[in-house]
Amino acid sequence: MAAMTESELYDPARFPAFAVTVDLAVLTVRESRLSALMIRRGEEPFAGRTALPGGFVRPGESLGEAAKRELAEETGLADLPVHLEQLATYGAVDRDPRMRVVSVAYLALAPDLPAPKAGGDAADAHWAPVAHLLPDLFPNAHESDPKHIGDAAQEVDRGRAAFAFDHERILADGVERARSKLEYTPLAAAFCPPEFTVGELRRVYEAVWGVALDPRNFHRKVTGTPGYVLPSGGTTTRQGGRPAQLFKRGDVTLLNPPMLRPA
Repeated sequence: MAAMTESELYDPARFPAFAVTVDLAVLTVRESRLSALMIRRGEEPFAGRTALPGGFVRPGESLGEAAKRELAEETGLADLPVHLEQLATYGAVDRDPRMRVVSVAYLALAPDLPAPKAGGDAADAHWAPVAHLLPDLFPNAHESDPKHIGDAAQEVDRGRAAFAFDHERILADGVERARSKLEYTPLAAAFCPPEFTVGELRRVYEAVWGVALDPRNFHRKVTGTPGYVLPSGGTTTRQGGRPAQLFKRGDVTLLNPPMLRPA
């Protein structure tokens, strides 16, 4: 009798079952504020709580395919012009009360996007200012965004959002990843339209970092960084005042010198 191969000896029942999910930290800049795409869960567990869009990976489905499907099903936002990258994997034993679930989180960055439409098991989908969701990450929000200080104060007074699962940590990790990548890569341009002004790019840095930047110093650094931005040949008055020069993203993948965050 022929000896059994290793694959024939393998018995799946000997190993505990667990599931894989994808969660998406989708960030954009709306009204000069860093905003995250959030849903309100319509089903247990954690019905009614704030959560990131996401869900279980289906058999035969890649992680990337699952991420795009969940984004479309739960928010109605499909085929978006987004920068998408894997953020981290989260596998705490008790992160999901239903069973052992490992989540692969994705970070998505995009220009100002339209209002989402809830679907799937989401009771609501909306953009929320990250400074309201994670006030500890934006202690100086009133300095960089004075017109919203009243809103931010009211949000903090109501208490931190009640997050489902470990989505508060995932969102915080996504924000920190975005902040770090803005220092060393041209990723800030992913929040901008194809043609943008230096002022619009500066407001991306201010929104993501939660600080106010000196316009002249910023303009000097951006235009002095080889290959970061290139003149597009046009101007715009969409910011009001005198026409501002339009730029487009260059072809560099790393900024040298980097755009370091203020201490």
